[in-house]
Amino acid sequence: VAGVDRGIYVVGDKSWSIDMQRRNFQFTGQRFYAIERGRVTHQLRDVAYQATTTEFWGSLVRLGGESTYVLSGAMNCGKGQPGQIAPVSHGCPSAHVAGVRIVNARAESGR
Repeated sequence: VAGVDRGIYVVGDKSWSIDMQRRNFQFTGQRFYAIERGRVTHQLRDVAYQATTTEFWGSLVRLGGESTYVLSGAMNCGKGQPGQIAPVSHGCPSAHVAGVRIVNARAESGR
């Protein structure tokens, strides 16, 4: 966070959407915070980020160390026709990405 002048700190995952080719996606988090001049300042709401997989990972600036690694998951990840549901898990250290499209999730949903 100290190396970020202006950005958004995402904590956890809440909802996600990804196309069948696993290329275009949109994610929301459990919590979002503003980063200003290298400091977490205040909580934000209705934030989502969108990208293609290659754009997102191509915008990676740096990864956090081992102490930032968090294991997360979902109890009901569903795919396919007919529908198949299974619990999944994944882990990742903190990541700093730049230039990812940020949207107002509430406005995008039409609510």
